[in-house]
Amino acid sequence: MEIRFVSNNQEKIKEATNILAKENINLIPYNFKLDELQTDDTEKLLRDKVHKAFKKVGRPLIVEHTGLYIESLNGFPGGLTQIFWDTIQADNFSAIFGTLANTFIEAKTTIGYCDGKKIYFFTASIQGNIAKEPKGNRNFQWDCIFIPQGYSETFAEMGIKKNEISMRKKAFDKFIQHIKEQTI
Repeated sequence: MEIRFVSNNQEKIKEATNILAKENINLIPYNFKLDELQTDDTEKLLRDKVHKAFKKVGRPLIVEHTGLYIESLNGFPGGLTQIFWDTIQADNFSAIFGTLANTFIEAKTTIGYCDGKKIYFFTASIQGNIAKEPKGNRNFQWDCIFIPQGYSETFAEMGIKKNEISMRKKAFDKFIQHIKEQTI
């Protein structure tokens, strides 16, 4: 089976390809940027992205959004994570939030899938803490500051092992289950 994935983030494409390949799903990347609504309503943001992507591609496809929800900020930045991260970056993020008494954070991925008739959403999350300082490769945004619950290393330090436990993996598992149910 093939599925189109609209994203200009090469690291997301790489992770999604790796996750879906294990289910014999060939990911066809469409590497272009979609302007995102600036909202903390992730479903509204994704619905808009799916519509824009489908208008350009014209075939069944997926888009994805991953956000960070910092407990000490009442769940902010959520849907606004990209702007927040691009402004603060790794060192400042850890210096500000990794030294608080409460470093609890949740990472949540939502996949929007359009089969040409209907839009479906698949959401999964993983909880963790903010590292006191960035650790590991900084290629993939906040992976260097996110320590998943039950682990002592950041996603960046985990490398490909991240794909076994991440919020993206869990969201894709839900998507895969949906696809399997539709083909039965």
